Amino acid sequence: MIGSHPGEIGFDRDQLAAAIAALVACSQACTACADACLSESSVAELTKCIRTDLDCADICATTSRVLSRHTEYDAEITRTLLEACVTACRTCAEECERHAGMHDHCRVCGEACRACEQACRGLLRSIG
Repeated sequence: MIGSHPGEIGFDRDQLAAAIAALVACSQACTACADACLSESSVAELTKCIRTDLDCADICATTSRVLSRHTEYDAEITRTLLEACVTACRTCAEECERHAGMHDHCRVCGEACRACEQACRGLLRSIG
């Protein structure tokens, strides 16, 4: 889809597509991890994990949608969202990694968050 956009895109199109894919994958992983945490017998111990999962999922989903729009692009909004996404992904990854030894869904989610964090950092570097 990005390749078919007729306008000027201020990013390398392949890097942008990879970042959007990482954002969508992270949002899905975080949503699924939060749901899986709710099914664990130790749900009370996973409250922070559930909260960071849901926050990260929402931030990643919003960022992916904004990055998919290029008409009248605003670099400041994009930069701010990417910075928020880096923070949310790092925070969520750290929380999920605390539980990864006991809950495989937390391990998978943590990996998706780290990949997304790196993709967003790369895109931020290209903004300058």
